[in-house]
Amino acid sequence: MILAIDTSTQWLSVALYDATQEVFSFEKTWCSTRRHTIELAPAIANLLQEAGASIQTVDTLAVATGPGSFTSLRIGLAFAKGMALANHINLIGIPSLDILAFSQPAAVIPLICVLQAGRNKLAACRYSYQEGWIAQGDPFVLSPQELSEGIDEETIICGEMDAEERRVISRKWKKVHIPSTASCIRRAAFLAEIAAQKAAQGKLDDPMTLAPIYLHTANPIPDGS
Repeated sequence: MILAIDTSTQWLSVALYDATQEVFSFEKTWCSTRRHTIELAPAIANLLQEAGASIQTVDTLAVATGPGSFTSLRIGLAFAKGMALANHINLIGIPSLDILAFSQPAAVIPLICVLQAGRNKLAACRYSYQEGWIAQGDPFVLSPQELSEGIDEETIICGEMDAEERRVISRKWKKVHIPSTASCIRRAAFLAEIAAQKAAQGKLDDPMTLAPIYLHTANPIPDGS
């Protein structure tokens, strides 16, 4: 069983996935306002209880590694690493924007996944589809206006954006395609599926050295601590 945890931003998500049977036992995604520390452990305990499982039935922990809020990422990473070490469970870290990209349908045009990175800034990463969405370089930080101005071809832009950010980016309506709000939320179910693929390939991370991806911004990324 794979236990997946994403605490990258204000949106928390946890899921339990049986990779052998390709069946999800439980998933919960919710918006937490500075309560990650309080809500994460009870949510996982409830997840295991509802699924009729225990930590002994979990063989792999998957955790989102960022970019995201410094505090939120630290809470999720510390929890996952501690649980992996204490229970001798495999650990796999996945970049947060890769989780969102994985959830999007195939397309011949580029995809840019984003999350909010402080006042008037977005953390973003560009992807192209090659039997799956592949990141084209490292994540970067820019304003919605800068993102909009840089679009010179048809592009899908997906991720955490408020109404004003969507309005600014969608000004180039002939070139920009923004999925529905529900399609723009990261879910731990997709994190679990990516981790299952990594585990099958033997691509595991060391709990002692796995580190979050932080981006330097002028304003802190909103968190849920």
